[in-house]
Amino acid sequence: MPKMIVSIDGVVIKEVQLTKDRTTLGRRPYNDIVIDNLAVSGEHAVVQMTGGQVYLEDLNSTNGSYVNGKAVKKQLLQDGDSVEVGKYKIKFVSDVLGESFEKDMMVKAGTGGLAPSVAPTVSTPPATSGFAVQSSAEPLRAAIKVLSGAAAGREVPLTKVVTTIGKPGVAVAAITRRQRGFVVHHVEGAGNPALNGASIGVEPVALKNGDLIELAGTQMQFVQA
Repeated sequence: MPKMIVSIDGVVIKEVQLTKDRTTLGRRPYNDIVIDNLAVSGEHAVVQMTGGQVYLEDLNSTNGSYVNGKAVKKQLLQDGDSVEVGKYKIKFVSDVLGESFEKDMMVKAGTGGLAPSVAPTVSTPPATSGFAVQSSAEPLRAAIKVLSGAAAGREVPLTKVVTTIGKPGVAVAAITRRQRGFVVHHVEGAGNPALNGASIGVEPVALKNGDLIELAGTQMQFVQA
């Protein structure tokens, strides 16, 4: 099944399976692929699947859509093509063999706190109205423990290379596994996450066991065996 892999500065922040004939991309929260960046139009582009082929069509966006560095109005996508929207790069993968992308947990933000729900696969687009956790690649002995809200006590294993946490449009951070441990950095949204009370920027910051992360009003703890 084809998919789009969204990254910024070389860090993957989300993967979206193309399960529909029409997948929208833009800054507004109702899009299937939400990119919260002022360089991206509210309704920027659409990915259409027709007869086994996938096309990217720009929706008269302000800053345009690019495929492999060239501005396009409508373009047939080939496996490995790079779509550029603002500072974001979106890699098109026509088919994925022997690989499954799982959404580990979704923690929805509400007035009563955070309530967890588990989704077995990523057959639906990433939620734009909740506190989403999604990731990609191999197991490690580390986890994020939710400390506040209805989901307090819930642990999300960091079994993938990249795990993104947050609420699109509010604050999103990425936790990345490296050879010598984990790092966290701010990805998008006006609300900067905090690590042990200090604001986290776009530069990766190393995590150590027991570190406290606060994001979109939710407190979490990094736990590493």
